[in-house]
Amino acid sequence: MSSHISNERPQPDQVLTDIVDYVLNYEITNELAWKTAHYCLLDTLGCGFEALTYPACTKLLGPVVKGTVVPNGAKVPGTQFQLDPIQAAFNIGTIVRWLDFNDTWLAAEWGHPSDNLGGILATADWLSRTAVAQGKSAITMKVVLDAMVRAHEIQGVLALENSFNKVGLDHVLLVKVASTAVVGRLIGLNRDELINAVSLAFVDGQSLRTYRHSPNTGSRKSWAAGDATSRAVKLALIAQTGEMGYPSVLTAKTWGFYDVSFKGNEFKFQRGYGSYVMENVLFKISFPAEFHSQTGVEAAMTIYTRLGVLGKTAEDIQSIRIRTHEAAIRIIDKKGPLDNPADRDHCIQYMVAVPLIFGRLTAGDYEDQIAADPRIDILRDKIECVEDPQFTKDYHDPQKRSIANALTVTFHDGTVLEEVVVEYPIGHRLRREEGMPELIKKFRINLARRFPEKQQQSILSLALDYERLLETPVNEFLDLLEI
Repeated sequence: MSSHISNERPQPDQVLTDIVDYVLNYEITNELAWKTAHYCLLDTLGCGFEALTYPACTKLLGPVVKGTVVPNGAKVPGTQFQLDPIQAAFNIGTIVRWLDFNDTWLAAEWGHPSDNLGGILATADWLSRTAVAQGKSAITMKVVLDAMVRAHEIQGVLALENSFNKVGLDHVLLVKVASTAVVGRLIGLNRDELINAVSLAFVDGQSLRTYRHSPNTGSRKSWAAGDATSRAVKLALIAQTGEMGYPSVLTAKTWGFYDVSFKGNEFKFQRGYGSYVMENVLFKISFPAEFHSQTGVEAAMTIYTRLGVLGKTAEDIQSIRIRTHEAAIRIIDKKGPLDNPADRDHCIQYMVAVPLIFGRLTAGDYEDQIAADPRIDILRDKIECVEDPQFTKDYHDPQKRSIANALTVTFHDGTVLEEVVVEYPIGHRLRREEGMPELIKKFRINLARRFPEKQQQSILSLALDYERLLETPVNEFLDLLEI
């Protein structure tokens, strides 16, 4: 005997309304969140400027139809492109993510909340240029920073207790959801329209993590977030037409996200939405490396210095033990051949071996020319990872949020170097005072990769002046960043 399924349209899932009500109603008052968003903006743009030096990245950029220029369209920083907001979001999202050097959030799920800048900046610039062309007021950079805080919060809070990677889904799903919500607010969606838009982001097909893991690790991981944030802009614009949404997209029996994609489990939440994520976000300052390895690379740099003092080199090493946390083992503990840069920057053995040999780790060290050095693979084979349960516990502790790694080196003569432990990377909140001057230095270096001296000075004069930047029209700021 069959039971009838009710055709009465349900109320929107609570998860949807919580996101939307936060985006529309929450007032961001925490000064740390605002100031951190400013640093995040500079760092994210700088990462994009460095990525523009890589042909593998730039080949993906520009309009869909070559030569297309969109009147009042959004500009792509560091280029001459002026595009529709959807394609501009893809371009911006791709360059800022390409080198795995932008900010990071680590919890049950991982990700890079500044990936959302693609959709935010493209939409804000397009809206600002359009407003100016119509004789209206421009949108200021304060609106961009506001949207960044909200996007960080949505992506990060959803990630705290919910592991999408464990069900095979990539974290760029959260970029799409967060970008859809904040872009929808930017274009003026009302509450019902915004609920529809966020539901469309969840009902969409979602990216698999195939391209992040052996044996399929590949360069899509460098443009997947660009794809997600641009898709968000499209979905928000679709919702603006009055297109319907799907209120029980998460909870619908059989056909909802929970049953189809989350093994029947509902999302769990550690906290409500505010500005916690931006306040505690992790910056990648020292090394362009997957974040779970940052402290390991820092420890390796310390050991490299010690080797010099002792008159030894990496060739004197018999074995290396990396005491680490569970997430690092799951994501970047990798043996065997490494086929491309995307494979190498997700291998902790590679990211530790390079600084032990060369005393550095740069984006260029993932390229084939460096990877061909036989000493790297010889040393990789000597490195073993072991989980430390306390490191794993501290990784999940909301008061600590450590990303600890500890390296112990044993030499061929049997002597053992004192273990080097690094619990928090320089971009961590607990090392923020130490890290921000280095972040600005990183921004200056990346500006110099792309712009002539005079233009660098004009950019720096505005970009480093927090109060002035807040009141600057988005279109004027991006005009400064055009080559």
